[in-house]
Amino acid sequence: MADKTIYIAGHRGLAGSALLRLYSRLPGWRVITRTHAELELKDTAAVRAFFAQERPTHVVLAAAKVGGINANRLFQVEFLLDNLRIQNNVLEAAADFGVAKLLFLGSSCVYPKHAPQPIHEDALLTSPLEPTNEGYALAKIAGLKLCAFYRRQHGRDFISAMPTNLYGPNDNFDLEKSHVLPALIRRFHEAKVSAAPTVTLWGTGTPRREFLHADDFAEACAALMDRYESDQLINVGTGEDETIRELAELIRDIVGYRGEIVWDATMPDGTPRKLLDVSRINALGWKARIPLADGIRSTYEWFVQHRAGK
Repeated sequence: MADKTIYIAGHRGLAGSALLRLYSRLPGWRVITRTHAELELKDTAAVRAFFAQERPTHVVLAAAKVGGINANRLFQVEFLLDNLRIQNNVLEAAADFGVAKLLFLGSSCVYPKHAPQPIHEDALLTSPLEPTNEGYALAKIAGLKLCAFYRRQHGRDFISAMPTNLYGPNDNFDLEKSHVLPALIRRFHEAKVSAAPTVTLWGTGTPRREFLHADDFAEACAALMDRYESDQLINVGTGEDETIRELAELIRDIVGYRGEIVWDATMPDGTPRKLLDVSRINALGWKARIPLADGIRSTYEWFVQHRAGK
């Protein structure tokens, strides 16, 4: 019989599915999951009934209403309200029903739009957010602050982690909604299949981005659950970044596309750089271990098996 029970909220998503893979093979853990159809996290009564029945000892809150740039811009009300409801319900129930440890997952958008690089945890709330996803960011900030307040006011062992850009199995490869890395995998794969002579990408390719494999992130979460106790959020990343041009060329080579990349410099580049300062989590003894090329290669293999042609 497992002596610890962990509830992974959002186990079908990119981060949640990686956590499910990890904790399912760790000895001494019983893992609980619920699909959205089985448990509506916006329903306060349903969430409290679940916690009352299952009594998890540990919780990772990886569930959230998420979307691409356009959805975030158009539906600020829904992104703010829905995520506040999800977070408030889970955090309050976890506190009331005696959860021993809870990990809340943030998002890179919680940091100011023009935060100094690399971004240290102390940059939070020092200057304005990116306006297009302010609703989502404000919900996430409220969540990590609520964790901090529960720790200070009621002694609850609630912590918050701030992942950089994640990728891996179960990523979203929808070209309208996906992030840059899975979108590039799909674009180059489809261009290879159709023998397209060129692939046109937005911008100049000069912005720099940091990418962390979801399995690395899951191991970081497990390490934080074991040894991190603070009301301060903690960054999780590689501490290294690449230009979008370098990323595109790497993915093109892994996919095996032989055509040319055309950069449309009339389209926006976005933020010049988003790199996390990971000195605090490195000091705890955790470092990312999956090289970017290896991670992209395995992610592409997963895409071909599960998503290609869909």
